Amino acid sequence: MGRRPAPALRLWMEQASQPSAGVKRKSVVSLRAVALGALLIPLNCYWIIILEVRWYSLDGTCLPLFVTPVFFLLCLVLMNLPLRAIAPRTRLSQGELLTVYSMLLMSGAMAGHDTLQNMFGAITHPAWYVHENPALPWPRTFFNFLPRHLLVWDINALRGFYEGGSSMYSLGVLRAWAVPLIWWGAFVLVLSGMMICLNLLLRRPWTEQEKLAFPIVQLPVAMTLEDGGFFRSKLMWAGFAVAFSIGTLNGLHYFFPWLPYLKVRHGEVFVQPKTSPWNAIGRLPFSFYPFAIGIAYFLPLDLAFSCWFFYLTRHMQIVASEALGLRRLQDFPYINEQASGAWIGLAVVALWGVRGFLGSAVRTAIRSAHPGQEPAEDPEAATYRWATAGLLAGACFTLWFGLSSGMSLWVAVVFFSVYFALSIAITRVRAEFGSPHEIFFVNPGSIMASVFGPEVLQPRNLTSISVFYWLNRGYRNHPMPNQLEAFKMAEAGKMEIAKLAGALAIALFIGVLATYWAHLDEGYRKGAMAEDRGFKWWAGAESFNRLESWLEYGVTGKGPRRIATALGFAIVAALRALRGRYIWWPLHPAGYALGVSFAMDYFWSAFLISWAVKLVLVRYGGMKTHRAAIPFFLGLILGDYTIGSIWGIIGPLKNIKIYKMFISG
Repeated sequence: MGRRPAPALRLWMEQASQPSAGVKRKSVVSLRAVALGALLIPLNCYWIIILEVRWYSLDGTCLPLFVTPVFFLLCLVLMNLPLRAIAPRTRLSQGELLTVYSMLLMSGAMAGHDTLQNMFGAITHPAWYVHENPALPWPRTFFNFLPRHLLVWDINALRGFYEGGSSMYSLGVLRAWAVPLIWWGAFVLVLSGMMICLNLLLRRPWTEQEKLAFPIVQLPVAMTLEDGGFFRSKLMWAGFAVAFSIGTLNGLHYFFPWLPYLKVRHGEVFVQPKTSPWNAIGRLPFSFYPFAIGIAYFLPLDLAFSCWFFYLTRHMQIVASEALGLRRLQDFPYINEQASGAWIGLAVVALWGVRGFLGSAVRTAIRSAHPGQEPAEDPEAATYRWATAGLLAGACFTLWFGLSSGMSLWVAVVFFSVYFALSIAITRVRAEFGSPHEIFFVNPGSIMASVFGPEVLQPRNLTSISVFYWLNRGYRNHPMPNQLEAFKMAEAGKMEIAKLAGALAIALFIGVLATYWAHLDEGYRKGAMAEDRGFKWWAGAESFNRLESWLEYGVTGKGPRRIATALGFAIVAALRALRGRYIWWPLHPAGYALGVSFAMDYFWSAFLISWAVKLVLVRYGGMKTHRAAIPFFLGLILGDYTIGSIWGIIGPLKNIKIYKMFISG
């Protein structure tokens, strides 16, 4: 997908991965690290649910680098540092710390904004909404097609969940939830297991051959250096102080309004043109998140430029359409369809680049499993064998699950193929650039409705697709990129990949159970629609309102939408070809995909600032200056995350809604 990332970033990672003199590293994923991770997972999941569902604050799993695992890691590292001199045998190695951190990432991927939180809003919505609105026409349109085993239907159990003042700890409540939660839990675990298998196959070409930058792992790897050098950097503490001070001041403003408030969050500063055609933009919001500026510093200059350039180009398309009178055509210029084609294009480009390696890995797996063949020379042959077998078994289960929910076979194949294509594209973009990936309007259901049309898909398939909407609504805390980043960190921590994969699987299982418990406990105590400010009722509303629209009105302009989807794909292919042919070409295909999707809405101005700063440093100070500034930008991330987590503790303890570091409101 383009040229290799900045060599300065690779140099930093190489330096961070070197063992300090005289320190003996452990080369395994230790039992105590897995046990510690398992113990912390319920606490992490419960904290996420309290913050994001009860108080709708912090939104730490909306970001490519999750907030709560970083804070847990900081606490562990600070407790671990003194043990170097006091009790060196008991202190955790870098590999053990990164094992715990990776397990917390997996639990966050389950408990976060766009996975099981969405699920609870979706699987309860049909029964409860019709109960509250008996005049709805829904039962006459699609209710007969809803898969009974995947939704909660007991109104008495739902009343306690929605209204609160009750308890989940009763046989009747548990019985009402048991069947759908078991089915969805099995599905999510199989899906996540397939992602682990895919990552085991993609790891070597992306981490060892192409040597992608993996910007998101820079902070945890630097924090866990066994000599503690990261915490002795004055420049890091300077960046930490800047971000921490901004968050502290803004948090105190909630208690003492006379204190100044610094507007750094999305939408607090904006431009709103008043005259036509510029007013077609609506509000053009700005944000100045310290953590986003810090993360964007690790993006190659061409990608950072492409992100904000194509974000503004997206708005210029709307202005031009207004000026030409084309806005009367519904949804023109079909930005969402352009984004869909672009992300499918990124997946094709990513898979095309590793086609040779994947073919070789599969042949190695088959050869190593055949009793009549000589053992394969590749040391990871067994890994490839298990990964290939896991993918095939998982694909069979996933297709069967889709069929049992009401999908036709061809619909299930297309739906899950698109889902995994998007997953691979997101993982590749994260590995190469570390950028956010909330591609809100890009999902298999919308793509299929635009390409095939509701009349081809038919009501039963459309209903089944809508039941899965919670899974592919926004992708912010997608498990797959976090898994690959864990495998990348294994290189720094000298961990065994196979054992780390096992630890991730354990974390996923515990994470699902812990999220179920935390969500139900919180819902029945406080009420999903009573005191829980962040309950994802809109996940259910979006799922079935979209379905109702498809059934009632169909999809207008399918021809132009198909053209826009093909155009997005073609632009990615063209940008990729131009980058391969001309080394000076400044526009990146991933930047186009990110810019025309929702991914850049919160961050484009922060990326612009970071791009400008990095451009000046590189142009006038060279790569040496760029490398020297890295600790400052890591400090920006850590400082912002630390004060955000502290406010995320104070708010629930004081039982009040308090300042959150990301997204206003």
